Amino acid sequence: MSRRIVVSVAAGVVVLGGAGAFALAYAGDQSPAPAHSAARYTAPDAGRDGSFAFTTDVSASSEVKSVKVLAWPEKSSFAKQGLTAKDMASAESAVCKPSGGDGQRCTDKAAVTRADAEGSPKGLWHVAVLVTTKDGDTTLDTKAADFTVA
Repeated sequence: MSRRIVVSVAAGVVVLGGAGAFALAYAGDQSPAPAHSAARYTAPDAGRDGSFAFTTDVSASSEVKSVKVLAWPEKSSFAKQGLTAKDMASAESAVCKPSGGDGQRCTDKAAVTRADAEGSPKGLWHVAVLVTTKDGDTTLDTKAADFTVA
């Protein structure tokens, strides 16, 4: 093999190896990400409470510390001002269980009484999710899922 070919092949290996190392380093430091989020609302009826249920899959390169969930009506101050991580401080915490690899399945459930339903605005609602990892990374998805209160 000629010397030029050997040098060219060696340079190519170095470039590809560096790009691969960069890709692995970048993938390892990605922010936590909620995905496949879904919300289900059932109104109370005939003496029975209704329910609210939310699920999301969370992937993170670091261990998940907390997942906060907040349902908010489209016609609220959050729609105008925007929802922040600070607004999520007192939100309910979801329960998370490992779902393989770096993923967790997180759920939040709540009973909805007739008084709750009567006092709630009708129409479109959004569900916000704040994911925090043990190394301090956070991701806020203000419209992870939607549901309607009729």
